[in-house]
Amino acid sequence: QVLSLVIPPQLQRVTRRVTHRALHRLFHTRSCLFVVLNVALQAAVFGEYTWEVFGYCLELQFHLLLLLLPYVLLAGNVGCFLLCSRANPGIITKSNHASLVKVYAYDGVMFQRGTVCPTCTVEKPARSKHCSVCRTCVHRFDHHCVWLNNCVGASNVGWFLLYLLSLTATALALAAVTSALLLRVLLLSSLMHSTYLDAQGQEHPVDIPFLVQHLFLTFPRIVFMLGFVILLTLVLGGYSSFSLYLAFTNQTTNEWCKSRRFGGSHHLSSQPHNRQLVYKNIYSKGIWRNLKEIFRPPTALERKKK
Repeated sequence: QVLSLVIPPQLQRVTRRVTHRALHRLFHTRSCLFVVLNVALQAAVFGEYTWEVFGYCLELQFHLLLLLLPYVLLAGNVGCFLLCSRANPGIITKSNHASLVKVYAYDGVMFQRGTVCPTCTVEKPARSKHCSVCRTCVHRFDHHCVWLNNCVGASNVGWFLLYLLSLTATALALAAVTSALLLRVLLLSSLMHSTYLDAQGQEHPVDIPFLVQHLFLTFPRIVFMLGFVILLTLVLGGYSSFSLYLAFTNQTTNEWCKSRRFGGSHHLSSQPHNRQLVYKNIYSKGIWRNLKEIFRPPTALERKKK
């Protein structure tokens, strides 16, 4: 908005078109760009960890198992990433449509019987959604993840949860080891009990901003990596907590977003118009059974048996 005051209107229109096309291509078509970016970020972080942090920690006699923990977590994270990104998320086809319709009951509010997907021209099973990026309907659709270049659905949501938790644990382990290294360096240097002279020549005890500045000037790449990893840990920690909440309550991201919009104001066509319906999650069966469903998706035969 600020730049629009000095940019000619014709150039703004051209820029808007180019930006719209670029964003549409990034987020509304399948692309490996974010997968490559994901690999590049992990390579940069672990390259710095291996090149400097690991070597300094060995010199300071850190326990070897503690230093190898981030690599172990990285191996688990890469495994979950491959399994989740290459798995069939639960694509609905003509051959499996009849059985998938019987897996979940229609709640009559968010999912109603007889709703046909205009693109796939098949009746939508309960808890399914058409993904405009993958151009197919996905059973128990959660969301489309650009970092995986794949949808998250009934068949891979368990691997996605493990991928997210292992990625958070990896970032946390890197942050913990790097912080321990910098703290050990400060303790060995006795800098925390020193003083410094300001621009006016007055003596002051060393404070936290001074220590951070000293560490940044001494180990710039390590401090920059630590800041990035701490930020990543906070973001991933929040998202992991939200994903665990969804798993414990047997909800998908798609259902949670839709339930925020309902607010008890939607009516069923078969109900009187003066009667308000409040959305209620009918799929939750308790924490343990919900988690079991995440890692072992139910089938039509299991539902019929119950």
